[in-house]
Amino acid sequence: MTKAVFQLEPLTCPSCIKKIESTLTKTAGVESVIVLFNSSKVKTEFDGTKVEATQLEETIEKLGYEVISAKVL
Repeated sequence: MTKAVFQLEPLTCPSCIKKIESTLTKTAGVESVIVLFNSSKVKTEFDGTKVEATQLEETIEKLGYEVISAKVL
């Protein structure tokens, strides 16, 4: 499993969390998604053979949230 942490622009509403988590969870290969509201971070765990961190970043940005940085662990 590959892990990645995405730093976003400050999140403004709790419904943002559900929107990001539910969309990324439906992505093939994604095992877990945790959105940290206070720090505006998205922590993901995924199968690197099925999906890449860049694809997850693009998905987050398509939802309307700017990704400031991405760290693949």
